[in-house]
Amino acid sequence: MEPTDEQVVRTAAEAAEGLIFSRYSRSDVDDLDVTVRFEDGVLEIDVYLNAGEESEQVAEDAVRAAESAVDELFEESES
Repeated sequence: MEPTDEQVVRTAAEAAEGLIFSRYSRSDVDDLDVTVRFEDGVLEIDVYLNAGEESEQVAEDAVRAAESAVDELFEESES
C-alpha cells in the first residue's frame, strides 16, 4: 500500500528536523522553518536554518535526509 500524502510530508519533516537537531542543540537554533509539500507525486522540501556557521550546509543535508527518508518509506511500502 502506497503511503498517504500526509505520511510522506510527516516523514520528510521529521527526518529534516532530526538531522538538524542531531547537529545543533535547540538553544543554538535561532530560526528554523521546514516546509514540505507533496502533491501529485512531486515532493518539495525547503529548509531555512539560522544557527550560525555551517547553517547552509546543514540545511542542504537536512533536505537530502528528508528525501532519503521518503525514498525509504516508498521502498518499504513496495515490499
